[in-house]
Amino acid sequence: MSRPTTKSDLIMAAEENYKKLNSLISNLTEDELSTPFDFTKDDKKKEAHWRRDQNLRDVLIHLYEWHQLILNWVNANQNGEPKPFIPSPYNWKTYGEMNMGFWEKHQKTSLLESKEMLNKSHEAVMSLAASLTNEELFSKHVFKWVGESTLGSYFVSATSSHYDWAIKKLKAHQKNVKNKR
Repeated sequence: MSRPTTKSDLIMAAEENYKKLNSLISNLTEDELSTPFDFTKDDKKKEAHWRRDQNLRDVLIHLYEWHQLILNWVNANQNGEPKPFIPSPYNWKTYGEMNMGFWEKHQKTSLLESKEMLNKSHEAVMSLAASLTNEELFSKHVFKWVGESTLGSYFVSATSSHYDWAIKKLKAHQKNVKNKR
């Protein structure tokens, strides 16, 4: 599916990928759930997230925290409190450090808690997206605080694109576990 450019496409893609993600999660075996992620043998997986996330909880928490970014950013700015999407002291060059902070913050969060948190935050993000018009989401310069992009592009990144990222990571983990047998 191409990247959404309308409100209806955004909502459909987000819900579809969320459903795919949850279906994949519900079909993970006990072996896949209990085996730590290890992508060190794959030279193509060089990005920091391949080393950061050690299990399903870490992936779910990452999605949850990115939901929090968009929820806090939109709500603050709509209430007249100017805030950047990436909170200080981070920026787009250092957001990997922010992601690592999310990881560290949730090392005592249980898998069950992470699932519940993600379900609630997904619902909140989808509700927020539904409350906005197509123009507010996909026209430039509607909100000064969005800058040169569209608000919808942030929603796509925090939902369907991020869910796709999680699906790919979980499938790569499944493949690794299967190859170890």
